[in-house]
Amino acid sequence: MENSVINASPSLRDLDFDIHQLNTDKYIETAKNVKLYVKDYGKGKPVILIHGWPLSNEMWEYQVEFLVKNNYRVIAYDRRGFGKSSQPWEGYDYDTLTDDLNEIIEQLELENVTLVGFSMGGGEVVRYFSRYHGKGVSKAALISSIIPFLLKTENNPDGQPREKSETTAEAIKEDRIGFVDNFGKTFFGVNIINKPLSTALLEYYRTLCSFASPHATLKCAESFSYTDFRDELSSVNVPTLIIHGNDDKIVPIDLTSKKASEAIANNTYIVYEGAPHGLFYTDRDKLNDDLLEFLNS
Repeated sequence: MENSVINASPSLRDLDFDIHQLNTDKYIETAKNVKLYVKDYGKGKPVILIHGWPLSNEMWEYQVEFLVKNNYRVIAYDRRGFGKSSQPWEGYDYDTLTDDLNEIIEQLELENVTLVGFSMGGGEVVRYFSRYHGKGVSKAALISSIIPFLLKTENNPDGQPREKSETTAEAIKEDRIGFVDNFGKTFFGVNIINKPLSTALLEYYRTLCSFASPHATLKCAESFSYTDFRDELSSVNVPTLIIHGNDDKIVPIDLTSKKASEAIANNTYIVYEGAPHGLFYTDRDKLNDDLLEFLNS
């Protein structure tokens, strides 16, 4: 009787078991005293989702579920200074942020990766190609991205005046949560006649932003506002999906994705009519379908 009980208990070898089917989260040390919080779901070809400013990996909630169900391995992480990751004082320039991304790819031993960068996250995607020559990456996606250059200069006359970024920085220093509250409404296109998400959900996203380090919030705003990626676009040498809403009041489409689509050689450019910046929620079904079609192509 005792033997029959033991034999009836299956070992892990007897189970149809794959560690990547589990809801796994972990910390990956990318630099001395810097650990990034990483979620790793599903199995299949890897997709890395890079969040926007000043959110965290949770912004990808509706994409993670969808992609895992469609047989992709999905890795979503919190950029240093945000979410549950370490909050060091230094390292918010795009070189260092991209070094963090490279460490995740190397330590998870990923190959044939698709990088998906939203808003600020588009910077890490493009810098990965210029800095690491796109090692291990087979596709890329830029969603509501800040690429290629936001700042108004003599050779970028359509850009945003430096004063706009300076005013934003002062507002963050004065009342960071109040700034985020107003920012979120513009982010999702909320106004008197248009309320694409519930008040509770808007407050949830505000809460995610509040977890960010105040210092990281300021320094990352400087990075995406002032970094010029124009000369790096030619290094993006894989099929690239570019998606942007033409009612984006945070990152204007004509200044960013339209120009990126003209400079990246092999791209599919899709404009979402009437969509705001936060289309990962407001247009989530369309975004999911377009991402999946691109991944499967």
